[in-house]
Order: sequence, then structure tokens, then C-alpha cells
Amino acid sequence: MGGARGVGWVAAGLLLGAGACYCIYRLTRRRRRGDRGLVLRPSQSAEDLTDGSYDDVLNAEQLQKLLYLLESTEDPIIIEKALITLGNNAAFSVNQAIIRELGGIPIVGNKINHSNQSIKEKALNALNNLSVNVENQIKIKIYINQVCEDVFSGPLNSAVQLAGLRLLTNMTVTNDHQHMLHSYITDLFQVLLTGNGNTKVDASFLSLYDSHVAKEILLRVLTLFQNINNCLKIEGHLAVQPTFTEGSLFFLLYGEECAQKIRALVDHDDAEVKEKVVTIMPKI
Repeated sequence: MGGARGVGWVAAGLLLGAGACYCIYRLTRRRRRGDRGLVLRPSQSAEDLTDGSYDDVLNAEQLQKLLYLLESTEDPIIIEKALITLGNNAAFSVNQAIIRELGGIPIVGNKINHSNQSIKEKALNALNNLSVNVENQIKIKIYINQVCEDVFSGPLNSAVQLAGLRLLTNMTVTNDHQHMLHSYITDLFQVLLTGNGNTKVDASFLSLYDSHVAKEILLRVLTLFQNINNCLKIEGHLAVQPTFTEGSLFFLLYGEECAQKIRALVDHDDAEVKEKVVTIMPKI
């Protein structure tokens, strides 16, 4: 039982690593957009909200209109546009809470069962952005089994599979929901081993541990290392010792290059980063 749980945690940790590059993209994109300030549109009809620039940030009234449109229409073009708009707006923390409070999570979640694969992908992308909020995860976790089924039953490296992996990545940042992946461990490893470059982790992953990387990204990858290490060890002993090929996440994280990068972060300017490194240091 303990061994299986350990393997489950490692698999979940690997999944987090596989999506790390996407996380850095979202975080840096959000910062670029945030530099311009939040742009609120004037009141519009629901369908108008799906047109034009998706970079504009909607307010609560507009988000409510959009959710109503998403729930009431059967037009696949409108559904897809509405999901894109919601997904982009869910990249902002204030909207993550607003969408939840408006009852938007089940409205979006229901679309992952849509027969249209593009709509399914956009729904997963929207849930992924919403899942950054811990309170949202409590509502999103009911979709984990369905997402896993779609990830492992669909075509390898498909847009839906990658969108599902990104959602599972955010849902397993902490240990709260990792146990839900236990029955999918074999399939998870198969995807990570056979997927293309979008699914695997290459050596450039270690660049995320450089001191010049943004604080929020550093904290994520340091937490990744900490979680995997904690899951591998039970009562101070190595619970499982899987063998991975060179270039795998495990190989990279436990190599000397990664250890040197983490040690160098002891002198980082940010106190929160330094505190996290001090916690990790005895383990490397």
C-alpha cells in the first residue's frame, strides 16, 4: 500500500514537471498583459463578448452574461469562442474567484464531455486557468477521473490530451488531490515516456532554477522538487526507486547540475525563495 501510494505521488510529481514549461508561459504572458493594466469593456450583449480582442478583461456583469450564453447556446462556434474568452479571463486571480461565485465552474466543466474535440480542449484550458485558485480546485476535482480517461484514451499528443495534462498538472501542485491518480499510474508513465516534446521534459527544464527567473516560477519549481522528494521518502527511507532514462525529470532533478542551481539560490534576493531553498537544502 505504501509503495503504491509512493509511486502515485511520484507520478503526480512527474506530471507537474511535464507541465512546468506551460506554467512559465502562462505566468509570463499574464505579466505582459498585466503591464497594460486591466482593461474593462463597456456593457455589451453576451455574443459581443466573444468577439474582438480576447486580451480585454471582463467585469463580473460581463462574465455572468458570458456564462449564461455558454449555458444556453448549442452553437459550437459560439461555445468555443465563449470558452476561449472565459479561459483568458480566468488567467487573472480576481476573475478566478468571480467565475466560481457565479457558478461558472460546472458550466465550463460540463463542456469537457462535448463531442466536439476543439470545444473539449477549450473547456479543459479554461478549467486549467481556474484551477490555479485553491478554492476552485475543490469544485474542479470532480472532473479529474473524466479528464484522466480522456487523456489516456485519446490520441497521443493530441490537443485534448495536452490540455488535460496541463489541468492535472495544476491539480497536483499540492498533495491534496494526487491520490486520485493512483489507478492511472501505468497509463501516466506510458504517456510521459512515449509522448512528444510537448509532453516530455528536456534539459532546458533546469533553466527554471536560475536566479533570474521570476519569483512565482522559482517557487513552483522548488515546490516541485520538495514534493517529489517528500513522496519518495517515507519515514526517512527511500520508498521507491524507479529507473528513468537520461533526460527524464527524475534524472534531471537528482543530478549535480540541479543541485548546484538550488544551492546557488541560497543567496537569492527574495526572502520567500531563500526560505524554500533552506527547507530543501538538507535533501540534496
